[in-house]
Amino acid sequence: MIGRLKGIIVHKQPPWLVVDVNGVGYELEAPMSTFYDLPELGREVALFTHYAQKEDSVSLYGFLREGERRLFRDVQKVTGIGAKIALAVLSGVSVDEFARLVQSGDITALTRIPGIGKKTAERMVVELRDRAADLAGVGATLNAGGGPHDPQSEAVSALQQLGYKPAEAVRMAAAAVAAGDDAATIIRKALQSALR
Repeated sequence: MIGRLKGIIVHKQPPWLVVDVNGVGYELEAPMSTFYDLPELGREVALFTHYAQKEDSVSLYGFLREGERRLFRDVQKVTGIGAKIALAVLSGVSVDEFARLVQSGDITALTRIPGIGKKTAERMVVELRDRAADLAGVGATLNAGGGPHDPQSEAVSALQQLGYKPAEAVRMAAAAVAAGDDAATIIRKALQSALR
C-alpha cells in the first residue's frame, strides 16, 4: 500500500486528479475537501493515499490531510458503506464536523450529506460513535492550516494535550461551549466543571 505520494499535479477535474511522480502518472480520486486546497496545475503536491484492490479493479484515493484519509477508512467500516459514500462524506463536511455529528447523534444533519439516508446515518452513529472522538482529535491536529478552525475544536485539542482522553475532551468541550465563546473560555469552563 502506498502511504504518501509526492509529485506534480498534471490534471485535476473533480473527483479525479493525476499526479506525475518521476514520469509515472498516478490517477487518484479525491474528495472536494482535498480539491479545495490543491495547488495549481504544474505545482508540487504531497498526498496521503489509500490503495483499494477489488476482484476486478484497483483504485487509488488521495487526501491532503491524514485525518481525511482516516475518516475515509473508518466510514467504510460501517455496514453498507463504500468508497463512493465515504468520498461524499468528506465532500460534505469536515472531519471535525462529522465527528461532532456522530458524537451528538445528529441523524438529521447526517442525512443532508448526499447518499446518506436515515438508516445509513443511524448505522454511522451506532458503529462510529466510539471512534468519533479520536477522529475529532486527528482532524483538529492535522488540519492544513496547522490547527483547529473553531474554538470548540481548539478546546478539545487543548484538553487532550492536558491529558484527557479524546472522547472525554470532546464531551467536556461540548458541555462547556456557549455561543460566542472563544477557546480559552471553553477550556476554563470545562476544567471548572471537571472539578465539581
